[in-house]
Amino acid sequence: MSDKIEINSAYIEQITALILANNSAELSVIIAELHIADIAEVIEDLSIDDAHFLFDLIEEEKSAAVLVELEDDTREELLSDLTPKEIAEEVIDNLESDDAADIIGELSEDKKEEVLSLIEDIEHASDISDLLTYPEDTAGGLMAKELIKVNENWNTLQCLKEMRKQAEDVKKVYTIYVVDDHNKLLGSLSLRRLLLAEKGSAIKSIVNTDIVSVKATEDDEDVANILNKYDLIALPVVDDLNRLIGRITFDDVMDVVKEEAEKDYQMASGISEDVESSDSVWELTRARLPWLLIGMMGGLLGAKVIGIFDLENNFELAFFIPLIAAMGGNVGVQSAAIVVQGLANDSLKMENIFQKLIKELGVGLLNGIICSIIILGAAFGLGYSMELSITVSISLLAVIVFAAVFGTFIPLTLEKYKIDPALATGPFITTVNDVLGLFIYFWIGQLLMN
Repeated sequence: MSDKIEINSAYIEQITALILANNSAELSVIIAELHIADIAEVIEDLSIDDAHFLFDLIEEEKSAAVLVELEDDTREELLSDLTPKEIAEEVIDNLESDDAADIIGELSEDKKEEVLSLIEDIEHASDISDLLTYPEDTAGGLMAKELIKVNENWNTLQCLKEMRKQAEDVKKVYTIYVVDDHNKLLGSLSLRRLLLAEKGSAIKSIVNTDIVSVKATEDDEDVANILNKYDLIALPVVDDLNRLIGRITFDDVMDVVKEEAEKDYQMASGISEDVESSDSVWELTRARLPWLLIGMMGGLLGAKVIGIFDLENNFELAFFIPLIAAMGGNVGVQSAAIVVQGLANDSLKMENIFQKLIKELGVGLLNGIICSIIILGAAFGLGYSMELSITVSISLLAVIVFAAVFGTFIPLTLEKYKIDPALATGPFITTVNDVLGLFIYFWIGQLLMN
């Protein structure tokens, strides 16, 4: 393996030139030195025809792993060039059950059935077929069937013998699981304790029963949180009878974490669907338009609020409209973002709603007092009347406190009703805070200025 290579435009141009020259020999040497993730990155930067050419040069076992690393659209293009027999023999046979199930799950129903029927290893095909029955966003949809397990009634010698057999089908051994005669999970086995145990010792005497597991129906986000909370690299999956049926490793949930982060970021940015930069103009428009319309309606409501109050005699209030709207929106988004993050990593419990609201009220009050004092001095120093400066200062304090509480309350409410709280960090809360903030501002202004 060579040193890490930077995949930049110059490197891609070099690869493209070799493909154009049909220099398969040199390309094969380059590919052999590249890490799987680097090969996938190169393929993503090539045209689809060049990607097909390069992919055909990758050795069979490595090409299967590269497919797993690719984006969905690119993988679909490359798979479309393979027959069901080639997919079964060159791809599926070289992957563990979880990755194989992900690949097959993207095929059409007819092609899926044909590929499954062409897998020579019946047990492997059965494992994949079983995994395909679980929804993608559950522990069952993430897990792999390949694992190392030993019976509590075995002794250390028998245990080592059986582990050698099982290890042939497992590419990476993270944990040794201990089960009873009915395949019920009892605990885990430390390799160190196994090696230090007296010859012929019973496994039940050295098993560690302090083990965390998840049901196959567990939500994938909860699985990621459990792995993170307990600092685990692997997590056993059990059925409703606590029988061991698979295991999830930390790398299995990395894609989940990434996808959830991307989805929340898009939602917070006002994009209602999961989109990619390669999507069509219509798909991108459809994802963005709903929140743009909401923002537009918020603007109309804001204009209506301004029209309700008498600005003819207090026209100077209009000077600070951008300030009030911006501060209300920013404070609301800050509060909402903290709550959404707490809900996502499970550090904030729904039972603590009242305490969180009180705390955010205190934060909003302190921030509001500091900002209102600053704006009082700044406005008066810029030549505005003391009456107007005091009005803006008090209004700003009220708007900040309201926005902080509102920004905390909305995501908690959405979570309670099983709606993605990430909605609260986007244009929704900004728009509402703008409208209500302006109402508070002009109402206080009318009271004080008149």
